[in-house]
This record gives sequence, C-alpha cells and structure tokens, in this order.
Amino acid sequence: MKKYLVEFIGTFFLVFTVGMAVRSGAPLAPLAIGASLMVMIFAGGHVSGGHFNPAVTLAVFIRGKCETKDVIPYWVAQFAAGLVAALIVTFIFVGKPAAPALHGTVPSAIVEFLFTFALAWVVLNVATAKGTSGNSFYGLAIGMTVMTGAVAVGGVSGGAFNPAVGLGVFTMGLESAKQFGLYLVSDLAGGAVAALTYRFVNGAE
Repeated sequence: MKKYLVEFIGTFFLVFTVGMAVRSGAPLAPLAIGASLMVMIFAGGHVSGGHFNPAVTLAVFIRGKCETKDVIPYWVAQFAAGLVAALIVTFIFVGKPAAPALHGTVPSAIVEFLFTFALAWVVLNVATAKGTSGNSFYGLAIGMTVMTGAVAVGGVSGGAFNPAVGLGVFTMGLESAKQFGLYLVSDLAGGAVAALTYRFVNGAE
C-alpha cells in the first residue's frame, strides 16, 4: 500500500505542475515539469521505484523489475492522481475555461512514441541496470529527459509522454479525447518497445 501511495503522490505533483504551468502560461514550464518529476523520483524512488507513469510501469514490468501484482495498482494510483490533480487545477482556474489544443495525429503519434521510448529507455538504464546500480543521478537524468522532450516536441503533441498526464490534460480541457487516446496508445507502445530493446541489449540481468 505504501508503494501505491508514493506513486499517487509523485504522479499527482507531476500532473499538477503540468496543469498549473500550462494554464498560467509559465515561460519555464518545461523546466518546472522536468524538475517536478526529478524531485518526486528522488523523494519516492526508494519506496516505489518512482514510476509516476503507466508507460514506465509497463516498461519496468516487461524488463522484469516490477511484479505482476503491482502493475494494475500502480496504474490505478497513477491515473487517479492525474484525475485528482486535474480537478484541482480546474477548480483553481474556474471561470477561465481552457480550449483543447490542435495537434496533427501522425506527427503526435511519432513524437509521443519516440520520447516515451527515450524516457523509458533512460529509466531502465539509470534506475534498473546493474551497471548503474546505486547511482545518485537517476532522478536528474529522468527529469531532464522529460524536460528535453517538452521543449523539443511539446508544440507538436503537447508533450505528455505519460498516459496519466494525458488523462490530466484531457480532464483540464487542454487536450481532446482523441489526443488522450493517442497518448494511451503511443506512450504505452513506446514504453513497451523500450523495454524489449533494453532486454535485447542487456540480456537477462
């Protein structure tokens, strides 16, 4: 139960930061989002692994470092946190309705897949590999991967790289239902392919 609570807390503050930064028009939104993920990983990684992302949980499961019994509870905690964070952001900005962004379907699918692959690839290599075991930089590496993606392709897809974030921005009215569906498919696919690639490169550790 403690692991699931930590996953909820970390995902909540990630999605809350996304919503507040985007709705307030913060010029350093990508930095804030990446830093939020970084500090939450440092705070909770030793308890739950610091996934805070259903696609990362899928990748870690395929890699063999997440027990089957934890996958669904992790997903429930992550999606619930995204929803609660979104409802609070919506309440804060009540009276200022958001308009869903417009993104091209194919470009969005490509960049969401690629940067979720990059995110999961980094997570697996810095937080689960024997060669980097016990390092102190994993939170920074993971957070900066998200920041990089947000800067590079946020204007193309919205830069979710995380289905829980996708649910959050959809609930806030920042993205359409179609885009949320794209996040689900592309991000989970990116995480799965990253895990399979990791296993091909590193074998059974």
